[in-house]
Amino acid sequence: MTKMIGRRGAIAATISAPLLARHGWAQSPGAYPGGRTVRVVVPFAAGGTTDLLGRVVAQLLTESMGGTFVVDNKTGAGGNVGAELVAKAPPDGLTLLLGTVGTAVTNQYLYKTMPYDSVKSFAPIALVGEVANVLAVHPSFPAKTLKEFIDYCKAQGPNKVSYGSPAVGGTGHLAMEYLSSLTGMKLEHVVYRGSALVMKDLLAGHIPSTMDNLPPYLQHIQSGALRALGVSSAKRWFAAPDIPTIAEQGYPGFDAAPWWYVAAPAGTPAEIVDRLSVEIVKGLRSEAVIKKIRDAGASELPGDAAALARHMVAENEKWKKVIDAAKLEPQ
Repeated sequence: MTKMIGRRGAIAATISAPLLARHGWAQSPGAYPGGRTVRVVVPFAAGGTTDLLGRVVAQLLTESMGGTFVVDNKTGAGGNVGAELVAKAPPDGLTLLLGTVGTAVTNQYLYKTMPYDSVKSFAPIALVGEVANVLAVHPSFPAKTLKEFIDYCKAQGPNKVSYGSPAVGGTGHLAMEYLSSLTGMKLEHVVYRGSALVMKDLLAGHIPSTMDNLPPYLQHIQSGALRALGVSSAKRWFAAPDIPTIAEQGYPGFDAAPWWYVAAPAGTPAEIVDRLSVEIVKGLRSEAVIKKIRDAGASELPGDAAALARHMVAENEKWKKVIDAAKLEPQ
C-alpha cells in the first residue's frame, strides 16, 4: 500500500541498455575525440550525486583523452528526457550518457510509454559507481536488528508498519519491496517529495522507518538519533563499516544498491566504445578519482563494457520480478 505526501516525486530511474551492433567511423579511431567537444548528458539536476559523478567522469576523460568532455544536464521524467537525447544522437562518440539504474533498467517497467528502446538504443561503455540504501528506524522502534524488524512487522500485520521514501518506484521503494518479497512482510509506503522530508519526519518520530540512500542519514545514525538495521549493498559500506548488510543477516545475494554507468548511442563504433571503456575504468581505479567519488557519497564501481552489459541483464531480471511482485502499475 502506498500513501502519497505532496506531489509524487519523479520516479528515480530510467531504462535499460544492452550491447548492440556498431557501425564504422569516418575518421581514424585514434583521432577520437579529435579536438572536438564531447557532451556527457546527465539526466538529473546539477548538484546531485548523479551530476557530481558525471563531472568526475568528464574530467577524467578530458585529462586522459585530450579532448573536452563537458556535462550537459537534461532533466525530466525520471531521467528519460536526457536518456532519449542520447539515444537519438548521432553514434559518433560525441554524446554520452551518465545514466542510473533507472535509465538502464527500472523506468521501462514504471512508465507506460518510453521514448527509446531500453534494449536497443544504447551501447554500454562502463560501470562507474554505486550507493547503498539503508534501512533505518527511529530509536523508539521496538527492533534492534533486521530480524527483529521483520518479525515485528509480520506480527503487526499487513500495512500496520510504515516506512518513508522519496519516490514511488525509486531505489528505496524498490529495495524495500525486494526485501518484502523475500520475507513475506508488507509495509505501508509513505511517499515524500525528497529525502530531506523523509528524514525530518523520521527524526521526529512521525514515521517509524525508512529505506533510502544512506549518505544523508549517516550523521544521524552515528549520533544515535536514528538506528540503522542494515545496508542494501552487497558488502559493508566504506563510510559505515559497523552497519551489517542485509545479505549477511540471512538474505545472501541481496543487493539493492543504486548504480551509475556510461553509455553511448547504439551504433557507436566499437573502437570508440572500447577506448572510452578502458580510460574510464583506469581512471576509476586512481586514488584521486576514488576520493572524489567517495566525497560525493558514492563508491567506485569500475567495470568495462562487457561487465556493464552483464550487470544490466542481471538487474533487469531482478527488478522486473520485484516490480511484478509488488504489482506496481506503470504511470
